[in-house]
Parts: sequence; structure tokens; C-alpha cells
Amino acid sequence: MQRRVVIVIYEGFQLLDMAGPADVFALAGLLAGDGGYRLEVTAVRAGGVAAHNGIATFVDTPLGSIAGPIDTLVVVGGLTTMDFLPDGELVGGVGRLAGLSRRVTSVCSGALLLAEAGLLDGRRATTHWLAADTLRARYPRVEVDADPIYVKDGDVWTSAGVTAGIDLALALVAEDHGHRLAKDVACGLVVYLHRPGGQSQFSMPMSALPPRSEPLRDLQAFIDANPADDLSVLALARHAGMSERHFSRVFTEQSGMSPGRYVERSRADAARRLLEVTDHPLERVAREAGLGTPETLYRVFRRHWRISPGAYRRRFQTKES
Repeated sequence: MQRRVVIVIYEGFQLLDMAGPADVFALAGLLAGDGGYRLEVTAVRAGGVAAHNGIATFVDTPLGSIAGPIDTLVVVGGLTTMDFLPDGELVGGVGRLAGLSRRVTSVCSGALLLAEAGLLDGRRATTHWLAADTLRARYPRVEVDADPIYVKDGDVWTSAGVTAGIDLALALVAEDHGHRLAKDVACGLVVYLHRPGGQSQFSMPMSALPPRSEPLRDLQAFIDANPADDLSVLALARHAGMSERHFSRVFTEQSGMSPGRYVERSRADAARRLLEVTDHPLERVAREAGLGTPETLYRVFRRHWRISPGAYRRRFQTKES
């Protein structure tokens, strides 16, 4: 029996928020046969609904005419989401469909529509990092976690921005059909085998601001290129030609994080890359990434990506390694 997936869109939505999950479910349905998925797209009114990039999707059935049961409800995000929060027809329709659905999901800022409908009250949720402060401020009953790729709280799933909807959809396929099918779908779409929900949506470069000072930008590049070197504050201050105290203050002010925190995140990123492209034992990965021991590697990985180094390697190691 096919699982029914209903995707809610509106004018100005993010096309990839819809297309990414839709292609995951479509390919999963093709591979799973009769046990796959049946997709429907709906909006407040039938007809063409233009995404933010101008590409229109044709809606056959308006939101008010959709009846249950629904297996998975997907509410997409977009740059216009805030404009539609006062739209009682859209928000009320989302709330009604949620009551007909086995599980409810959102992509990107679609979490704001779920929250407006009261579906996230008392729940942990995520969204695009740019929308997190808005979600937190407007809906104090929602426990907002802006870091993960996606969050599952009971039968409600929320995901981070844009391509995170693909990770969310792969996780849903894995829950329904097992990781083998999710892996086959990921390979077919030429995307990563789905990132674990707890993995941070912030990459190392996104987390640190580029310093205004060219010498400090050069120093960041040096840190990233030489993780196994002596990267103590004293050594870095000498490299920058500053006193320790002045260096720490200036680096923190211009990059948004302390030198020690930047070094740890840079080394964690180096370890991540080594796990992806080499078969080195964890002892060597830890040493080459400047983390010293496998125990430190484990603690740092859990802190930054909420997954063990071994589990990360199993999911993301490339065939070339």
C-alpha cells in the first residue's frame, strides 16, 4: 500500500524545499514498488503557484478539499513565509491536515507555519538558522534548537534550511523502509547518505567570521592547513606578532569566537575530512587532526556533530578512500 505524502506550498515558496523531498519520495516509491509513496501538492487555491525563483507548480486540489487519511504532511518554507503567517486559510488548513496525518514535517521556515498553527507547542524544533530567532521570539512555547539538520519530536519532524529537506526525507524513508532503501535513493540522487539529524547545520567556515585584519585571516588559513602544529594561544600570538592578551581579544572580537574554540572546531573539521577520505585508524586520525588521542577525538566529535567518529565514517566515507 502506497504512503500518501501531501506537500503544502504558497506563493513565493522555496522550490527546492518542495522538489528535494518530492524527488526523494518519488525515487523511493519507484524502488519500493507498491510499498512506496504517492505525492500530492496543495495550496490554498488550485492553479499555478509561483516559487520565489519564478517557476510555477500547478496545484490540482486546493487545501480545503484535501481529505484524509494522510501519511506524511510536508510544509515547505520560503522567503515569503512571514507574509503568510496571518493567512488564516493557510494556517488553519495546515492545522486541519495535521490532524489527518500520521506525521507532520516542515522544511526550512515552514516550521513557522507549524508553530503558528500551534503544532510545535511544547516540542523541540529546528528551522533555517536565519529564521531561528524569529521562531524563538514569536513562539516561546517552542523549544528552538537552531543547530541540527533535522529534529524529530514524536510524530512531528522539522528540518533546517533548503537542502536539509532532502536529509529529512531520506530519514523518513529510512524509518519507513530501512536504511538500505534510503541508501539506494541517496546513491540514485548522487547526494550524501543522509546526514544524521543531530549533525550541525553550521559548517566550520559558517561558524567563524572572516576577520577584518588580513594577518588574522592569514592566521585562520594557517590554523586550518596545519591542525597538528602547536596552535596554543601563545604560539598563535607569536605567529601574529602580538601579546597573548591582545591577540585573544582581537581574534575573538573579529572572528566571533575565541582562538581556542576556533582551533578545536578547525581540528574537528580536519578529522571529519580524514574520516571521509581515508581508512586511517582513529589513533592516526586523532594525531593528524591535532586532537592527540581517540578519546579526545570522540569527545570533540560528539560535542560538535553529536555523532561518534565511527558512525560518521560509516555514513560518509567516500568510495575513493
